Amino acid sequence: MDELNRKTVEEFKQAEKNKIIVLLDNIRSAYNVGSIFRTADAFLIEAIFTCGYTPPPTHRSVHKTALGAVETVDWMQFENIVDAIHQLKENKYAVYAIEQAEQSISLDKFQPQHNKNIAVIFGNEVTGVQDSVMQICDGCIEIPQHGMKHSLNVSVAAGIVLWRLINN
Repeated sequence: MDELNRKTVEEFKQAEKNKIIVLLDNIRSAYNVGSIFRTADAFLIEAIFTCGYTPPPTHRSVHKTALGAVETVDWMQFENIVDAIHQLKENKYAVYAIEQAEQSISLDKFQPQHNKNIAVIFGNEVTGVQDSVMQICDGCIEIPQHGMKHSLNVSVAAGIVLWRLINN
């Protein structure tokens, strides 16, 4: 680990984080959740909010895939994503759904407001972000796709979006 210049858990906790919160809403797969925790660790993301029936970091399969990232990345659990969004907006976060939708902003063209905290919502693997949730977001970001499927695994989508946001 020394050769890789990795932070210890304590160094990670003390490190300055990217002001991004990830909301996972009704994610079915604990393995996807664990993978997103690893990505959040890699990019020094502020926190993850698990919402709805998304498996929490205490779930055995999340632990298996997260490889310790549940110990470094702060998290909160919400029964209802609307409560999480209201809390974020009260704390001056701009909240964006990651979804394919009319009037979405292409990820490659998205420019967050300078010094504005941001939260991004990743929805269910099959149904995506709920329409009712889309209505209360500040906008929608879409990952440009050029193939036939126009669909990505949620953990892959999270990796793409978070990398882009921290390198914007």
